[in-house]
Amino acid sequence: MPPPPEALSYTLQPLATLSPPSNSRTWQSAPHPNLPLVGTACSDRTVRVYSLTSFTLLHTITGGHKRSVRSVSWKPGVKGQSVLATGSFDASAGIWRRDERGLEEQDYTRRRIGGDGDEGEEEEDDDYQFSCILDGHESEIKSLSWSPSGQYLATCSRDKSVWIWEELEDDNFETIAVLQEHDGDVKCVAWHPEEDLLASASYDDTVRLYREDADDWVQVALLDGHKMTVWWVEFEGSWMTRKDFRAHRDGLTEEQTRHVELSERSGPRLATCSDDCTVRIWHREPKEGTGRASTNTGIPSIIRSMAVDEDWVQEVVLPQRHERAIYSVSWSQKTGMIVSAGSDGKILVYKERWKTQTPNGASVGDEDTRMVENSQLTEWVVVAELFSAHDVFEINHVCWAARSDKGRRSEDEEVILSTGDDGEVKVWVLNELNIGELKGK
Repeated sequence: MPPPPEALSYTLQPLATLSPPSNSRTWQSAPHPNLPLVGTACSDRTVRVYSLTSFTLLHTITGGHKRSVRSVSWKPGVKGQSVLATGSFDASAGIWRRDERGLEEQDYTRRRIGGDGDEGEEEEDDDYQFSCILDGHESEIKSLSWSPSGQYLATCSRDKSVWIWEELEDDNFETIAVLQEHDGDVKCVAWHPEEDLLASASYDDTVRLYREDADDWVQVALLDGHKMTVWWVEFEGSWMTRKDFRAHRDGLTEEQTRHVELSERSGPRLATCSDDCTVRIWHREPKEGTGRASTNTGIPSIIRSMAVDEDWVQEVVLPQRHERAIYSVSWSQKTGMIVSAGSDGKILVYKERWKTQTPNGASVGDEDTRMVENSQLTEWVVVAELFSAHDVFEINHVCWAARSDKGRRSEDEEVILSTGDDGEVKVWVLNELNIGELKGK
C-alpha cells in the first residue's frame, strides 16, 4: 500500500465571495497586472470586473459577444489605460479599453452599479469601451493570452488552430501566424514570461511550443507525456522570484548549487494539467552548443531551422490527489507554489522543497544528502487541500492574485481565486499552521 500522505502544513480559509455573483456559469478570472481588479468571463455573454479591495462588482461589460465569454486577458504594460481582450464561443475576440488616469484608490473600492446588480445603472462615461473585434476562427475561442511585452495576442479554438495577432497601433491588429499543428480542440495558450515563446494545450493530449523563425512562427517542441486532454498550461514566473532556492546559496551543497545553476540556464519551467488527473512540470534542456536539433518537435528536420528547436523534458508528476479532470493550474509569482483545481471540486496547493529536508524543514545528515546527489534534488508535496470548495459544482479556473484588502498582512501576500460552475468567484487565504497545530493532527 502507498504511504499515507504527510500532514498538511497550510489551510485554505475563505476570505470573500465576489459580489454579486453571476447568475450563470463562470469560466475564468484574470487579475489585472497592476491594479486591484479581476475580470471574470461569464456564460451570460458578459465580463464582470470586480474590486479585489472591496470584493464588489465595479463594471459589467456587455454587448460585444453573441455567445458565452470563455476567456479574458489583460494587456500588460499599458500606462493610464486598462486594455482587456475577451474570447467567446461566438468564434471572435474583442478588445475593450478604459481610461484609468486620475482615478483615486476609492475608485477601486466602491461599487459603481445599483445594489440589485442591474448593469443598466452603470455610468456609461466611466465604463469599458468596445474597441474592435478580431474575426478568423471557425469555431469557439477557448483561450487567449497577451505576450509579456503586449506586442502579441494569442488565441486558440475548437477549430484546432492557434492564431497570433500583432497590434500595430490602437485598434489595428494584424494576423501574423495561423498554427495548425494540433489534431484536436486547443484548450489553452500561454506565453513564456521572458521570451516570445508560446505554449498551447489540446484535446489531442499534447502541449506544443512555438517561436518565430525567419519571419515565420514554427513549432519548436512537442510535449506528449499526458494520456488524456490537456486543459491548461502555465509558465513559472521569472526564476528570480524563486527566493527559497536563491536566498541562501552559501548554505547549499555542491550538487544543489549545480541544480540552481542548471535551472537558471534552463529558465522558467512549464506546468500542465489534464483529464488524466495529473499535474506535470517540464523544463527546457539547455543547449551545450548552437544549432543542436531537438528530438521531440514531431516535424521533419529537413523543413526546419534546427537552431530554434528546443528539448523540453518532463521533470516531475506532482502528487496525485485529484480524482477527476484537472482544469486549471497556477504558479505563484511570489512563492513558487502551485495551485490546482478541477472537476472534483478540490483545491490543492503544492510546494517544492529540497529532498534533504524533513517535513518540518530541518536538514538531514550528510549520508542522506549523498543518497540524493545523483537523483532529482527537489520534490513537490501537497501542503493544503480543500474539498467541495464550490459545494457540488466544478471549478473551472484557479489562480493567484495579489492581496489588496485591508486585512493584507504583507505587501507580498497573495490570495487564491477559484471560479466555478455556480457563477461564483471565491477568494481564499493560505494560512501556515504552527508547529503545535501540526503535532495535533
